[in-house]
Amino acid sequence: MKPTVHHIVARLVLVLAACLAALSARAQVDAQLSQYWAVPTYYNPAAVGNIDFIHITAGARLQWVGIRHAPYTFMAMADMPFKFFERRWGVGVQLQQESMGLYKSVHAHAQLAWKKKMLGGMLSVGIQPGMINQTFGGQTIIPEDDEAHEGSDDAIPAGTVSGTAFDINGGVMFNHRHWWVAASVTHITAPIITMKQGESEDKQYEFSTGRAYYFMAGGNIPIKNTLFEVMPSMMFKTDLNFWQAEATARLRYNKFLSAGVGYRYQDALSVQVGAEFKNFFIGYNYDWPLTEIRVSGGSHEVFVQYNVKLDMAEKNRNSHKSIRIM
Repeated sequence: MKPTVHHIVARLVLVLAACLAALSARAQVDAQLSQYWAVPTYYNPAAVGNIDFIHITAGARLQWVGIRHAPYTFMAMADMPFKFFERRWGVGVQLQQESMGLYKSVHAHAQLAWKKKMLGGMLSVGIQPGMINQTFGGQTIIPEDDEAHEGSDDAIPAGTVSGTAFDINGGVMFNHRHWWVAASVTHITAPIITMKQGESEDKQYEFSTGRAYYFMAGGNIPIKNTLFEVMPSMMFKTDLNFWQAEATARLRYNKFLSAGVGYRYQDALSVQVGAEFKNFFIGYNYDWPLTEIRVSGGSHEVFVQYNVKLDMAEKNRNSHKSIRIM
């Protein structure tokens, strides 16, 4: 018997529930982004190909400016829709480089999303296989050498060690005309990266990559008889040991200028501004920390996006020219 849409959705929910049931207490490697609403494909591969454009994004986040070795993240992404056997699909690529303390990581992933129109909107199911490379710069550590300390410690690499592991993410997303919801799991297999120095097998070190679970939602509410739109969004994430929630409220004028504020629970307040012109978008965010990290100069984040129009034979009535309201 051919499965119905309801059967497919039910199975997807069961798969996500099974993933959530697998407790993981390992290190997290996903970047923290206050403009999460602008880059849903970073957290969820189901978001690729939702608009009839080749959608290109580049951005960076400087965390806790003024603190030495604070996290720095750069990312580049691109996605587009295509048709295969009269079915709409989405495909994308993603590259991320992050530096945090003595750790540096590089992520490279491909993305594929299956799409189906239903309930007046578009259901997407995505998968994201790729690789994670992790590097630890142990040569910068200067150990103490006195009566209370040993000059060397086998548990700490004496030089630079690195390793690579296979990684996979997955998610679902539903887009309607004025709202969207999405759920995803990153690092589903919780890969363990074995790091070693060069080709040496004498000393090996392990870096555990923990699963992370995300729920995101957003909307676009036009204000009647004006050129303004209210654009709320939220994100909840957890590794089943800790959780974090944030909400954002933005106001956009004439599909050109936007501004808003955000709040990350017990962590930071953010101020965001953006501008759209033709097929370009640029967004800036400043985070003011609410914790003891107030000694820093806050965090800065910027994204630049460009859309290249595609001629899709069948127009998607539920897609939008602006990725910001997906």
